[in-house]
Amino acid sequence: MLSDELKSQIQGAYTRFLEAKSLKARYGQRLMIAETAKGIGAIEQDDEGRRVGDPAVVAVEAGTGTGKTVAYSLAAIPAAKAADKRLVIATATVALQEQIVNKDLPDLLRNSGLSFNFALAKGRGRYLCLSRLDLMLQESEAQNTTAQLFADDGFNIEVDEAGQKLFTKMIERLAGNRWDGDRDSWPEAIEDEHWSRITTDHSQCTNRHCPNFQQCAFFKAREGMTKVDVIVTNHDLVLADLALGGGAILPDPRDTIYVFDEGHHLPDKAIGHFAHFTRLRSTAEWLEQIAKNLTKLLAQHPLPGELGRLIEQIPELARDLRTQQQFMFTACEALADFRAGEDMAGRERPRHRFTGGLVPADLREMGIELKKGYARLTDLFTRLTDLLKEAMDGEKSIGVASYQAEEWYPLFGSLLARAQGSWELWTAFTLEDPEDSPPMARWLTLVEYGSLYDIEVNASPILAAETLRRTLWNVAFGAVVTSATLTALGTFDRFRMRSGLPRNASTAVVPSPFKHAEAGVLRVPNLNADPRDSAAHTAAIVRELPSMLEGAKGSLVLFSSRRQMQDVFDGLEKDWRRRVFIQGNLSKQETLNKHRSRVDSGEPSVLFGLASFAEGVDLPGAYCEHVVIAKIPFAVPDDPVEAALAEWIEARGGNPFMEIAVPDASLRLIQACGRLLRTESDSGTISLLDRRVVTQRYGKAILSTLPPFRLEID
Repeated sequence: MLSDELKSQIQGAYTRFLEAKSLKARYGQRLMIAETAKGIGAIEQDDEGRRVGDPAVVAVEAGTGTGKTVAYSLAAIPAAKAADKRLVIATATVALQEQIVNKDLPDLLRNSGLSFNFALAKGRGRYLCLSRLDLMLQESEAQNTTAQLFADDGFNIEVDEAGQKLFTKMIERLAGNRWDGDRDSWPEAIEDEHWSRITTDHSQCTNRHCPNFQQCAFFKAREGMTKVDVIVTNHDLVLADLALGGGAILPDPRDTIYVFDEGHHLPDKAIGHFAHFTRLRSTAEWLEQIAKNLTKLLAQHPLPGELGRLIEQIPELARDLRTQQQFMFTACEALADFRAGEDMAGRERPRHRFTGGLVPADLREMGIELKKGYARLTDLFTRLTDLLKEAMDGEKSIGVASYQAEEWYPLFGSLLARAQGSWELWTAFTLEDPEDSPPMARWLTLVEYGSLYDIEVNASPILAAETLRRTLWNVAFGAVVTSATLTALGTFDRFRMRSGLPRNASTAVVPSPFKHAEAGVLRVPNLNADPRDSAAHTAAIVRELPSMLEGAKGSLVLFSSRRQMQDVFDGLEKDWRRRVFIQGNLSKQETLNKHRSRVDSGEPSVLFGLASFAEGVDLPGAYCEHVVIAKIPFAVPDDPVEAALAEWIEARGGNPFMEIAVPDASLRLIQACGRLLRTESDSGTISLLDRRVVTQRYGKAILSTLPPFRLEID
């Protein structure tokens, strides 16, 4: 039970915050504070500070404008400090992460009377690797002949003039304490091709063996994490930490209270984290390169003892695996019926999906042989990296000096990571799925490869429920999940299925403070065109859109298909097209900036966008007075993970359309409608150009769950 002391502290902090900012309490915000406090403030602990009893998880759907960050922070920060735990706030987008760190938490610190400190946690890839920077600036190629041998694996140390200037400037700023090695704090944008050469990852880092360890930007930042009460990060970093057993990057989950903001993304993020793929042709060429490189290495460095014996085994194994990869490529090419399809991001990629996740016997046998080969290759590289660690420690003489071991470790670490990735893919691709569990989705994708093409082999879980249950909910001290869209068709059932939310999890829906019926109209016009007839529906949009958007300063038109978006744009009159910014021509941020600038200058501006513009885009006031939604945003039918999930549900006697397609479309539609009102003073119109919301039974169910705008149906 929540103690009176903690309850009083949370209530006092909220009162002080409201008074300091001259705000009135929001009903939904008060409810959210209460639900969060009740759920995580009453967790019981044993003598060692571990949670006692069932998982403590709270899921709160909070409408736009509730003030979610303030609500969960006011409750969770005092609860975490009282329990002597750390609070980790994880978001799905960089924009929200930056808002929490730069605006929300400083505001709370100034005005609530709470005492806490906080920091932003980023992955290793956002920080400079000093050893890689040193390598790039070495003038003599002879200083690193090994890196030359492995140039094709990202260790090319030849630097062009622009790179030389950039890297020299970095060294100067580091030496003068004018830069901390964080990519995001460098004053100008850094091209990916330059940054990728001076950063590293877990597999290549020599950790405490590195001569630059004491000055390492990543480890300095990580050390700072041990001294703060609140850590702000992203879902991906939390999942990466959990995959390593928890406590490797972030605090131990058993000593952590998590808040997952934008929590509706968490299940899909988890699926992506445990998905695997490999490209057959490019991997075959990589194997050939390994064989050549290591043969050269042995010629240049006659290596005694176990190190030499291990390296000698790799070229032949790599060539055998290369031959097997080529056989697999030929077999997949002959088998696959590649059909062009489009995903939710509007990318078109030809795919061949294995129905029910069942791979033909001959392909499976070839995959098992590849799995065995990569298991051997992974074992050899693991033993090699272990030997190099021993040499760096000075524990054992392996025939190379410690400085040579330090030079070689990142190279062999990189090879180990890629070999292990291939082993994981072929393991997942050939695994026999347990009868009572969801199967893996397995498919092939045709991809461009220079002037040729390659075949990408994919294997992915279709649900993350069991993984999240095992690694997160059951282990964490406590957790809060929040978003404007956690329920689908009025229940948490869909989110429970996807996320593995514990049965005893506390769930609540708190209302938005926006007066939707007064501020906005939801129109369903009659275009006399069925959305399932793409050509007729597109022609109707082209015909009606100009008059529909007449008078609006800023408008947002959302499409479910890139093809339809482009066809509508092409069909509009040339003069009218000039007011349209279409997603994909510029970066998302540039597109939004140009749109805002045009509205500021008094000209009408229209954004054409896909799924990524239907969520997380903040265009208050005149920037978005009219939202047009072309169709109910059903998932693309050829998405392999969704198709495999639908098959599994159907095989179990369920109705995938009603259990997956309709609830998911409802969530996406709510997100899209959420673009209209961003502040309590906003107003405008939403036009939904899909009559199925009034003609189909499922459509009426979707319509009933949308925000309560004033409804106008032609």
